[in-house]
Amino acid sequence: MYQSPARVFARLGATGPAPAPSVIIRRAVVLGASVAGLLAARVLAEHAESVLVVDRDELGAGTGHRAGVPQGTQMHVLLPAGRDQIDRWFPGFSGEAVAEGAVRLPAAARRSYLDGRRKVPGSDVDMIAASRPFLEELLRRRTLELPNVTLLPGRVTGLEFAGGAVTGVRHDSAAGPVVTAADFVVDATGRSSRLGDWLEQGGWDRPPMRRMAINLHYATATFRRTEEQPVPVAVLAACTAAAGGDIAGAAFSAIEDGRWIVMLGSYGDDRPGRDADDLIRRCREDFPPEFARVVGNELLGPVRTYRQADSRRRDFHRLRRVPAGLVAVGDAVSSFNPIYGQGMSSAALHASCLSEYLRSGPDLRQPPREFHALQRVVVDAAWGMSTSADLARPSVPGPRPRGYRISRWVADEITAASVTDPVTARRFDAVVEMRRHPNALAAPATLLRAVRVNRARQRAGD
Repeated sequence: MYQSPARVFARLGATGPAPAPSVIIRRAVVLGASVAGLLAARVLAEHAESVLVVDRDELGAGTGHRAGVPQGTQMHVLLPAGRDQIDRWFPGFSGEAVAEGAVRLPAAARRSYLDGRRKVPGSDVDMIAASRPFLEELLRRRTLELPNVTLLPGRVTGLEFAGGAVTGVRHDSAAGPVVTAADFVVDATGRSSRLGDWLEQGGWDRPPMRRMAINLHYATATFRRTEEQPVPVAVLAACTAAAGGDIAGAAFSAIEDGRWIVMLGSYGDDRPGRDADDLIRRCREDFPPEFARVVGNELLGPVRTYRQADSRRRDFHRLRRVPAGLVAVGDAVSSFNPIYGQGMSSAALHASCLSEYLRSGPDLRQPPREFHALQRVVVDAAWGMSTSADLARPSVPGPRPRGYRISRWVADEITAASVTDPVTARRFDAVVEMRRHPNALAAPATLLRAVRVNRARQRAGD
């Protein structure tokens, strides 16, 4: 029976307790101990006798920034959708994170600006802020506490196939190259995934990939924080393409260890660099006064930059031939503009797709098309939101999809109304935070309200 993407999205985002598990897999192997990989391992732990997570980095307590997560030095905020799903799989995770130093971001203590205008409050739910290594380490620890999950350092070099299914994983070990038998494999190796190569080498089709050049640049720095409960605790100052051109905006948040983390983002040639004086100057001159107060504190360490040349999407759902027992999650499927903060929440929803698929009583000897259909709903939502906003930037070449002008006009009307209208702001934030499907903003009543709000403001000369 057909269900709309919005209904499927709502079901995947459910926060109630998961149904009782059933073991249907002997050994599952997860490639990559990323956020997506760890959450996939948690789901698989309910359905497999054993779960092996293979990662190329040496991981342990205090691992810190690692090569496999180049964006890990940048600002991360766990949106409500991701927090809810992680708390579902790891009860008490949010409370444990805060107890160990992560910072709770109450809605009342957050501020948002658009083109320099302070927005009315919209979201009414808390977020959690911490560095990426902090969140990953806690998530890894909780995952490895599961009795049937094991972490193995090693570089994956390929897959084995037989009888229309994946049967093993080739990887390096201390003793040399080995093949580990597997009944189910999850690729969570990120945007540089080689799964397409391995499929072709095994006689299968490579998933079609879409790429959209964005040429995004980040610069992030940390500053000392002396306040225990600062207000505001986090600020986002976004710039539209109409006002800021290729300047995406800036954000800051309190994080663990008594620190502020501050981020600048831009597209094209207007890139923030490693120069600390330039970052501080931009924060003081180009953004709301809260930024000047934060960067007036002691700078802790160097300014770290990150560039993402393009957004990538691998369309596994389009494959006519796909082996049984093999899926991909996280950035290995869809790696979009990280400036919207939706990466970890998308990964958490991919885990929910895996859970629903495995709980549906699938025939694991058949290709996992039901999983791909569920995952497509999540990917479409996040990809559509990010690419639509990116295409508004002068330096992003496109191509613009059919109907883009109309969809962009709708998005601009709702975004503008969210600055002054609390009702529109709540609806807008629920979509941005991945608590509701983007189709919610296309409802005629929502659009009509936004248009009326904007026209009234224009008549008032605001």
